[in-house]
Amino acid sequence: MSPLRGGRRPGVPVAAGEKVLASAGATDGRVAAGTRDAFYVHSDAGTVRVPWEQVEAADWDADTSVLRVSEVGSWGEARPEHVLTLDDPGRLLELVRERVTATVVLQRHIPVYGRRGLRVIARRAPGGDRRVTWIYEYDAGVDPDDPEVRETARAALAQAREEVGLA
Repeated sequence: MSPLRGGRRPGVPVAAGEKVLASAGATDGRVAAGTRDAFYVHSDAGTVRVPWEQVEAADWDADTSVLRVSEVGSWGEARPEHVLTLDDPGRLLELVRERVTATVVLQRHIPVYGRRGLRVIARRAPGGDRRVTWIYEYDAGVDPDDPEVRETARAALAQAREEVGLA
């Protein structure tokens, strides 16, 4: 039985001061939920909390009812990913899109080899109460260890920090 049947909101434990704004039950019994500050996946095994600024991507496949949430990771390592087949996404999809978008302060693509290059991304918690986090994302075929790429990334970061007033 879905934890959302009968209009009840599932009991997803969230951090102190947070309130579940939207949630949806998955076909495997897990529950996905969102607060102002984070995305949660709750199961009998425990609860995973992912701050919105640490969500690298969120994709919804309407044909299969699958929500895929990928966390920001480190270059060369597998990114943590949460894949849930949702019974009824309700408002959760809207909340995920709005919260992730609210974290992006700046995103800029910098070409290195023709069209291939890197993105400089600045993200901040939606509440704005934490510092800006800077992230690089590299296009396929761009080696972050290449000295030219490193210098391009360094210069792009300096320019971006100056533009947002953090130089």
